Amino acid sequence: MTFKTLAPEHRQKPVHRPVLPAILQGFLGNCPQCGTGKLFGRFVKTNDTCATCGNEFHHHRADDLPAYLVILIVGHIVVGAAMAVQMTTDLGMWWHLAIWIPIVILAAVFLLQPVKGAVIGLQWALYMHGFGGDTEEENQELHLK
Repeated sequence: MTFKTLAPEHRQKPVHRPVLPAILQGFLGNCPQCGTGKLFGRFVKTNDTCATCGNEFHHHRADDLPAYLVILIVGHIVVGAAMAVQMTTDLGMWWHLAIWIPIVILAAVFLLQPVKGAVIGLQWALYMHGFGGDTEEENQELHLK
């Protein structure tokens, strides 16, 4: 197996993409590149391309990270709130279940799409998983060095 390497003078330096604005645009459900196109076609299904600027989203690799982050965020908020309520009131266990289970479900559902959008925005800003415009061969060659 042979690999061709690009000489340093032939490599193009990637254009800097600001990370925080890309994450914010993704969190809001907008295209991280132009900020006006819609990132999602359905609940957590991304559009293949941005209707405004043509940026491709079909190759993103958000996978399970958004779900893990939602569990982390909701878990910290709900556990802290449940402990505070338990310390300040005398509610029974059934009341806690009746209060916190719906809050957990609703918070997870409402946060899943924005967190997935933020992860896709982060991937776009860092040129990850096909957002760099390079071919897969060039990406492999550059990472082997």
